[in-house]
Amino acid sequence: MLPAKIELQLDKKQIQQHIEKQLDESIQAQLWLVSVERLAQLTDMSKRWLEDEILNDPRMRAIERKKNRKRWYLAQQAFEVITEITSEW
Repeated sequence: MLPAKIELQLDKKQIQQHIEKQLDESIQAQLWLVSVERLAQLTDMSKRWLEDEILNDPRMRAIERKKNRKRWYLAQQAFEVITEITSEW
């Protein structure tokens, strides 16, 4: 038998993008609502920065859900709006 020779070329950037996309989809599929604290954790931004730069944006206020002093955001829409806001920077 002759040994088979296989060459495999991998694009690291494309693999990383695929993995990030899969992770984002799995996170978004599990979350329905996110709090300010969870957004701070997921985005690696401080609560203060989120308040000043993201949460005061009219697009985020439109998806805000409030009860007493607690605020939540619809997870899927929040991730889309944050992506939209940060892409404008």
